Amino acid sequence: MDPVPRATTGGGLAVRTATVEDLAAIERVDAAADRSATADAVRAAVLDPQRLVVVAEVDGAVVGWAKTHLFARPDGPAPAGHYLGGVTVHPAWRRRGLGAALTEARLDWLGERTDRVHYVVNAANSASIALHRRWGFQEVARAPSFHRVPFAGGLGLLLTARLPQRGRCDSMTSTIAGSSGTVLGE
Repeated sequence: MDPVPRATTGGGLAVRTATVEDLAAIERVDAAADRSATADAVRAAVLDPQRLVVVAEVDGAVVGWAKTHLFARPDGPAPAGHYLGGVTVHPAWRRRGLGAALTEARLDWLGERTDRVHYVVNAANSASIALHRRWGFQEVARAPSFHRVPFAGGLGLLLTARLPQRGRCDSMTSTIAGSSGTVLGE
């Protein structure tokens, strides 16, 4: 069963959970966006039950993707917990709501697991910061890196949002303790 139901938002756009069969398409999106996620890291995230990777499709073609992370331990001001990872949208499909749709899908999934989600971003990335403000993300710290993620220009922001109560399937403690999946920071 797909943890993220296929959500069609109109115009042929659908957001769904990624599978290993999507890896080549994810690599093509990254190449077009001049990014380079490693195939092994994306494969590990797709296969990890404690993380979520979603893709945005338009008429069946993958045109964007995004992921989550789960950190078992705090790192300075960055707490342990669930984090939104990066969003990548093919340049030809930007500014059409795909980033918001990918973020909404991840927040829905995380809302079943936690009441708080975190997000780190380069302080210069005003588009991403503005996008996440609509979900109530507030800045809580500034540093040159969080959870081993360095930032170009030397300054990153840690933002946190409370999620509305949803049908939570477990607490973070039981998720980490009972997980057979990979938890970052171990």
